[in-house]
Amino acid sequence: MGKSGMKLVANNKKAYHDYFIEDTYEVGIALHGTEVKSLRMGKCSIKEAFVRPDGEEMFVYQMHISPYEKGNIFNKDPLRTRKLLLHKYEIRKIMGQVAQKGYTLVPLKVYFKDSLAKVEIGLARGKKLYDKRDTIAKKDQRREAERDFKVKNLY
Repeated sequence: MGKSGMKLVANNKKAYHDYFIEDTYEVGIALHGTEVKSLRMGKCSIKEAFVRPDGEEMFVYQMHISPYEKGNIFNKDPLRTRKLLLHKYEIRKIMGQVAQKGYTLVPLKVYFKDSLAKVEIGLARGKKLYDKRDTIAKKDQRREAERDFKVKNLY
């Protein structure tokens, strides 16, 4: 629990490796049946998920919520398309930004905030291979510097 009343369920670390995240939005998600219970148990994956508009609405695709163990007939398809809950003006604003060349929407986190299921989506621009290599090199440099700092503080 980082912030008060916030419980992280799923995090898409790969998105930060594959994309430059330009902006983020917190949106609600429409869930049915036992999906909320599965989310509360942490049974969610957004590694392959993506967000796409359909008319005046937005949907998340390929978000996997495992069936609830005790849910039997009330369980839904784990990979079904789920509607994101936004106001129309928010959708129009986001779609105006996505219309720019090279931008896409990716889910970054799924979490509970004050008992409501939320998804953080990011306006992202794809990285080239050399950008990914640069990100890995910077990450390795930062880790090395942290290790050196820890070793120096021990003596």
